[in-house]
Amino acid sequence: MQASALPVFFKHIEQQLNDVPNELRRVFHGRGKFWPELDQLTCDWVDGQLLVNLFKEVDEGFMKSLKEGLIELTETPLWQDKSGRCIMLQHRYSDGAPSEVLWGELDASPVVVEHGLQYQLDIGRNQNFGLFLDMRYGRQWVQDNAKEKNVLNLFAYTCGFSVAAIAGGANKVMNVDMSRGSLNKGRENHRLNEHDMRSVSFLGYDIFKSWGKIKKGGPYELVIIDPPSFQKGSFALTKDYKKILRRLPELLTGGGEVIACVNSPAVSPDFLVETMAEEAPTVIYQERLENPPEFIDVDLDSSLKVLRFKLSV
Repeated sequence: MQASALPVFFKHIEQQLNDVPNELRRVFHGRGKFWPELDQLTCDWVDGQLLVNLFKEVDEGFMKSLKEGLIELTETPLWQDKSGRCIMLQHRYSDGAPSEVLWGELDASPVVVEHGLQYQLDIGRNQNFGLFLDMRYGRQWVQDNAKEKNVLNLFAYTCGFSVAAIAGGANKVMNVDMSRGSLNKGRENHRLNEHDMRSVSFLGYDIFKSWGKIKKGGPYELVIIDPPSFQKGSFALTKDYKKILRRLPELLTGGGEVIACVNSPAVSPDFLVETMAEEAPTVIYQERLENPPEFIDVDLDSSLKVLRFKLSV
């Protein structure tokens, strides 16, 4: 990356902040390679806090210009108008993804709003703060289409899809994730939205060792699959996704739907369509959901893939 490209970064951030609603949003997405010499840089607006992420080590000149430009931003009328209160820089390329506060005081546990729903975040201690912003349209689709459905949420993480489903009128949601810590955060997200916890269940187990428990909670009108691209010791995308897809016909009701996601740039949408056709041929591809416009990418196949399927009756 080149320091000479940073004026483009700051101009875009100012444009985005000027238009951003009173919700959390990505305001710069270099990872889509749309911005030359800025492909390892992202920036999120989170409840008055600007969270800047570097994914690759940069030279001293770039770092100096970046930090100086961010401090200058705090002196603008726009920053005052938006009630900006903190700027944090996270070094995602280093072990432990260390972060540093450049300006203000960090609120590490803000409650934020997306599409009218509240989520508890955890900023600065991990690589991810508890909600994947590129999945905004996916959560909104679930909220708009979950009414009176029994929903299975695989690789639930902090249960964003589950919160959206219950808010959309789902009868029940089963969340499955081997991280019980993440599921505990999911419980808090449901409580923040005053949901009836009797409608939500949590299975803190390895999915591949829990099919009996998962099937017992079905059948499901909607199954959501949003796995990590790779998780050491538990999930390898191209190998393990197949094991999930072949189970779908026995989990779904007739006409039941599947939201299948993959966020690896090395895997195209064809992987999901073709693998589903091989492993579960009665589950038919319907459409690919759009990604939010702020996640602009020069190669659509490299960006987040969110595909909808339906079990033929």
